[in-house]
Amino acid sequence: MTILVFLGSLIGCIAIGIPIAYALLLAGVALMWHMDLLEAQILAQNVLEGANSFPLLAVPFFMLAGEIMNVGGLSKRIVNLAMTWVGHVRGGLGYVTIVAACLMASLSGSAVADTAALTALLLPMMVKAGHDKARSGGLIATAGIIAPIIPPSIPFVIFGVTTNLSIGKLFMAGLVPGVLMGLAIAAAWWITTRQEGVEPTPAKSRAERMSALRESVWALFLPLIVLVGLKFGVFTPTEAAVVAAVYALFVATVIYREMKLSQLYGVFLGAAKTTAVIMFLVAAAGVSAWLITVASLPAQLIELLEPFMDSPTLLLLVLMAILLLVGMAMDITPTILILAPVMVPVVKAAGIDPIYFGVLFVINGVIGLVTPPVGTVLNVVAGVGRMRIDHVARGVWPFMLAQILVLVLLVLFPQLVLTPLKWFYG
Repeated sequence: MTILVFLGSLIGCIAIGIPIAYALLLAGVALMWHMDLLEAQILAQNVLEGANSFPLLAVPFFMLAGEIMNVGGLSKRIVNLAMTWVGHVRGGLGYVTIVAACLMASLSGSAVADTAALTALLLPMMVKAGHDKARSGGLIATAGIIAPIIPPSIPFVIFGVTTNLSIGKLFMAGLVPGVLMGLAIAAAWWITTRQEGVEPTPAKSRAERMSALRESVWALFLPLIVLVGLKFGVFTPTEAAVVAAVYALFVATVIYREMKLSQLYGVFLGAAKTTAVIMFLVAAAGVSAWLITVASLPAQLIELLEPFMDSPTLLLLVLMAILLLVGMAMDITPTILILAPVMVPVVKAAGIDPIYFGVLFVINGVIGLVTPPVGTVLNVVAGVGRMRIDHVARGVWPFMLAQILVLVLLVLFPQLVLTPLKWFYG
């Protein structure tokens, strides 16, 4: 009954158009009333405690790093590097998009920021070259969702805080799946563009390639600093976020000199607004997280899923199907905040590595960013690229199916995630 009260009130609030954060609060109040625990002081205390977490400081700093990267010329140089090295092959602009997305993913960890930059820089070039605009927009959207998988990753930070798991391990476990996602959409791009007949651009000279590499080397040092620092314990993920933001600011203002002091206010304001939205969601979810524990909802869910508990693969397939359906109607952050505290105890009870499950959970969540009707990243491509969202949704399907195949592959072969993780952490 408690599960029905919580889910019924939450879905009902969302259905009538109440914002997710307020819906979480109202669902928490409904559950408190059902359990005879309704007390304003408890509500306020859990809202404050929900956001009172040192690891969550990584969120604003990674958001700031992403904003600086786009304004300060780091994104532009990454795209130019990819263009000079792979732009000359057939369908080269698509591969440029994928390579640039993977490199930019290692800088910001924000799907929205990376997708906006890629759309503004590459979509006009792809259309001018003769590629179908809807298909090009779909490729950019699915390339942009690689950002939350390759470290650093804002969703991994939120997942780690919500479930009390190691953020550093989640970061490292996302490396191989992120690369596989890039390879999958590259294969889908090759298949879908074979009949387009778009002529590739002339190959760049060795001197031009080396020049592009030299110009982007400062940007490429950022992911190296973060990964090496995490691997050898030089700093925590939260400290890595601060290092990333400070380093990006230094490169943008001192090395590249493309960001003026007058732009700092706008950059900080943009990062602050996005952070405020995320942190309010986290704070509101603090009430639900506390009540989920008090009401023993994970134990009730374990009972419901008892027939699948003896088969970890089957259990994961069921949970992934649930998450795919939820992702069509909900953004990744509320999905993590609502479902992760309930599902992680279930997978632990089934003997599944929770870090491995966290990677699958976040991959599933980012696929939801390109599924209509909600699809946040679809809206970004449509807005920046001046396209109708249904056109972007039409173009995204072959690449989204490729991402889903990667998800299924990871479910069937857990060692693709666990083996690299053991290499990093022993």
